[in-house]
Amino acid sequence: MQKFAIFGGSVAHSRSPQIHAAFAKQTGIELDYVRIDATPETFAQTLQEFVADGGLGGNVTIPLKETAFALCATTSGRAQYAGAVNTLAWRDGAWFGDNTDGIGLVRDLTERHGLDLRDRRVLLLGAGGAARGVAPALLDAGVAEMFVVNRTPERADALCDLLGEPARAHSRYWEQLGELGEFDLIVNTTAIGRSDTHAMQLPFSLATNRTAAVDINYGDVAIAFLSWARAADVRDAIDGVGMLVEQAAESFQLWHGVRPDTDAVHAQLRKEI
Repeated sequence: MQKFAIFGGSVAHSRSPQIHAAFAKQTGIELDYVRIDATPETFAQTLQEFVADGGLGGNVTIPLKETAFALCATTSGRAQYAGAVNTLAWRDGAWFGDNTDGIGLVRDLTERHGLDLRDRRVLLLGAGGAARGVAPALLDAGVAEMFVVNRTPERADALCDLLGEPARAHSRYWEQLGELGEFDLIVNTTAIGRSDTHAMQLPFSLATNRTAAVDINYGDVAIAFLSWARAADVRDAIDGVGMLVEQAAESFQLWHGVRPDTDAVHAQLRKEI
C-alpha cells in the first residue's frame, strides 16, 4: 500500500487524510495517508524517517512550506516562483516539490464560485509560505494589480520582489491599509485567527458590496476574517474548504496520474465543517 502524509506544525485536525481517502476510493487506488507533526528544525529528519518507512509523498502546511522548498532536490516552476512547497513526491532517491495552493485557490474561485479574476484589484493579506503559493497564480489569472500587506513589512517587500511584476504587485505596510481604497478581491493568508478569533480588525473602506473576501483557512481559524467580511457587507465571503479540496486534487494527480472529481468531496466537507 502506498504511503503518504500531511506534515505541519499541528495537523491533528487536518482534513487531508479524509480528502485523500475519498479520492482513493473514487479512483480505486490503495493508499495510507497519515498525519505527521514536525517543526522546521526537525522536518529534514522527519522526512528521512518517513522515506525509510516507505513514504512516497506528502502535503505540507504551516510552518513548513518554505523549509520544504529548501529540502527539495528539484521543484516545479510554480514552486520556484513561490519559493514554497506544499506537495512533495519522492523521485529517484530525492524529493521533488510542487505548489498546488495557487491553482487550487483559482480553480475554487473561478469554477466553483464563478468569479472572473481578470482585471481585478486584489488585496493579499500576509506574505508567508501560503501567500507565496497563491500570489503567482492570482497574477497568472489576470488580476490588474495586487497589493501585498504584511505585519512584517520586509516579508511583503521580499514577496513582491520575488514575483518580479513591479507594475502589478506592490507591497504596503499594515498601518497603510486605511489608505489603499476599495478592492474587488481580498484574500487573507494570515493565521491571526489561530490565536484570537476576534483579532482581525480591518478598515471597512477596503470592501464594497461588490467585493469577494476569501480566507484560505477554514473552520474556527477563518471566523475572525469572515466575520469582518460579513460586517463589511461584501458580496461573497468564502472560506478555504474549496481551495483545500482543489489543491489536494492537484497533489493527488501529481502522485497517481489521475485527477479525481472534487465536487462530491467538497459537498461532504461542507456539511461537516
